[in-house]
Amino acid sequence: MTQASLWQEQQQSTNYAELCNALYERELRQLANMVLPNAQAVQGRLKSLSYYINRTALLMTQADSPLELDVQNAAWQTKQSNNIPLTGQEVELVFTWYLSTKLSLGFIVPVLNKDHIILDCIDRLDNENHRFRTNVSGWFDLSGDNKKLHQHTKLLKPNKKVMAAACSGHYWQGSNKLHPIIPSLRELLLSCSINWKNFKQPLVI
Repeated sequence: MTQASLWQEQQQSTNYAELCNALYERELRQLANMVLPNAQAVQGRLKSLSYYINRTALLMTQADSPLELDVQNAAWQTKQSNNIPLTGQEVELVFTWYLSTKLSLGFIVPVLNKDHIILDCIDRLDNENHRFRTNVSGWFDLSGDNKKLHQHTKLLKPNKKVMAAACSGHYWQGSNKLHPIIPSLRELLLSCSINWKNFKQPLVI
């Protein structure tokens, strides 16, 4: 083992520990502020928390991403554009992109949610009717009028600017840039399966 590779492993280990700490602090703070129906609901969330935090922290340290990793805040960082990156996101272009792509369960989908972009993923496919359902945003019909289904969200075509904005939690109010929103633990995990060289082929994690 070379000195450089040893240093790299030590640095990854340090980053992993810091990421876990930051993720635990954030998730426990959110859990403390949640209104849950009973103790079993809290226990259920706590049981899976360790797995998802460790998995996310490990993958973030290993991810081949053009974004800067902020280990202290467990977040991705990149320069924020002045406006939401919606160039080339006309409905026809977006639908054509998805219809020409081999979609699968777990496929990463960027969705405009009012003034910021979230990372969502496909959890159900209806190829016969050219539509799919995402885990958070629901159904998107690639052959019909999505305005009937979504008043505050819009399906976007993945590109570097869109995905970078989603991963970094960029947020706007009109034409004003606001302080970024930290993506959820689920979104951070999804960010690690982005194939930045080919958005049509997400990485298997």
